Amino acid sequence: MTSSRDLNRRNFLRQASTVAAVPAAASLLALNSPGAAHAVPKSAATGTLPDYAPIPASAFGPAVNQAGYYVGHVRGNLYWVTDGFYQAMFLTTTDGVVMVDAPPTIGRNLLRAIEEVTTARNRPSRVTHLIYSHSHADHIGAASIFGRGVTRIAHSETKRLLKSARDNNRPLPTITFSESYDLRVGGERLHLSYHGPNHSPDNIFIHVPSAATLMVVDVIFPGWAPFKNLAESQDIPAWIATHDTVLASPWQTLIGGHLGRLGTRADVTLQRAYVHDLAISTRDTLNTLDPTPFFTKYGPTGNAWAIFKSYLDTAAEQAAAPVIAKYTGQLAAADVFTPANAATMVNSTRIDAGILGPFGIHP
Repeated sequence: MTSSRDLNRRNFLRQASTVAAVPAAASLLALNSPGAAHAVPKSAATGTLPDYAPIPASAFGPAVNQAGYYVGHVRGNLYWVTDGFYQAMFLTTTDGVVMVDAPPTIGRNLLRAIEEVTTARNRPSRVTHLIYSHSHADHIGAASIFGRGVTRIAHSETKRLLKSARDNNRPLPTITFSESYDLRVGGERLHLSYHGPNHSPDNIFIHVPSAATLMVVDVIFPGWAPFKNLAESQDIPAWIATHDTVLASPWQTLIGGHLGRLGTRADVTLQRAYVHDLAISTRDTLNTLDPTPFFTKYGPTGNAWAIFKSYLDTAAEQAAAPVIAKYTGQLAAADVFTPANAATMVNSTRIDAGILGPFGIHP
């Protein structure tokens, strides 16, 4: 049974993929199905939700269909699927289908997309192999829909993490590797490689040479500013360095795992510049922000946490400001998550780079 929430999301995505700006609250209500207003938080109706900068038209991908997904041809025998929030890809072969990731927001629409393509091309529709980009449930939480007869391939660390998770929706991989693995099926080849931790300790690169396509999840967000807290990455320096690793790899099309369109090399270069500018702004802030007001206000009370919080919050706001100003209009939602990204960069700069500001070594 389809919930009203799912219908509202699909309606929003169909509309959002064809417009160049986020609708106002009243317009958003009009986009949704009858009764949708009851699902919107009361604060939305009272106008207390914040306004954000318009989204550039270049950030949107193709419109999803009535079922809530879009399946598109990349090149050769490679296809991709999106619901506007998440992405997956699959490779059709003479022996069956190789699926890469299974986001639960797309769910069984993955099966519909595969059937749609393979029927049109008169190719086998059975999924024979499923590759996990990494262990996180938002990207492989629908893995169980492909049944038990599927060969599941992942990094060895992914298997360790999934053993700990004990999630039936994410069955354990049957084949693992540490550095690289070549999968050859029905005349096609996928090259899987591990370049160290980035967003997660197990995140891998999936390269399809015949389609000149690279899939790397939760690192690059084509057309958009990175998700909050620098994609909630567990190793910030490694996540930043991965931008260079991605650019050093041979590909023409990038599948980033999120949002509604494919990526280009120019997208990676632009996001790398955003991250670089945020790092510079953060360093400058930590080297110049006067700590006196924070110690004056909270020091006499003995509230050390208040000193830290107010200083770090102010540092993040100050570091974010010039980056928001520069990238608004270039990267969608630069004003939405840059403050949170700056907060994460502040902590990484302090802890990983050793630029501690007023909390460094006392002279």
